[in-house]
Amino acid sequence: MKAITIHQPWATLIALGEKRFETRTWDTNYRGPIAIHAGKQIDQYACEEPEIKAALAKHEFKASNLPTGAVIAVCELAGSYQIYDTIDNGTHIVRCPNDRYDFDKVEYIRRPERNFGWWESGSYAWELDNVRMLSEPIPAKGMQRLWNWEGVQ
Repeated sequence: MKAITIHQPWATLIALGEKRFETRTWDTNYRGPIAIHAGKQIDQYACEEPEIKAALAKHEFKASNLPTGAVIAVCELAGSYQIYDTIDNGTHIVRCPNDRYDFDKVEYIRRPERNFGWWESGSYAWELDNVRMLSEPIPAKGMQRLWNWEGVQ
């Protein structure tokens, strides 16, 4: 199964179903099952951001009990969409399969999702569906970019 390593608290926000999109500077053609690996780094500052802190607290998580160095969820990578930021309409994602003007998906990104990612124009938003948090984290060594995880599904 493909896997992606994500820093905390964002990995847990995905596992909890609070974060629908993973934002990346690079696109991927991969679609299908993907494991969410919580990296060893915890961004303490992000954990104190009001919307992130509230989303974690709703599920009894805080910076001190976030799992690290383990696969914590599995889901489906359903799509990858380019991010556009327009002054008048805010941040939105668009998939353009044929050319710049043949849009088959437009979605405006609102709070709290807007605060759960890096929505830089020209980057990509990976849509994650059917997220299932594992009952126990499975220790694993993470890697950069997409990597193959041989663990239990």
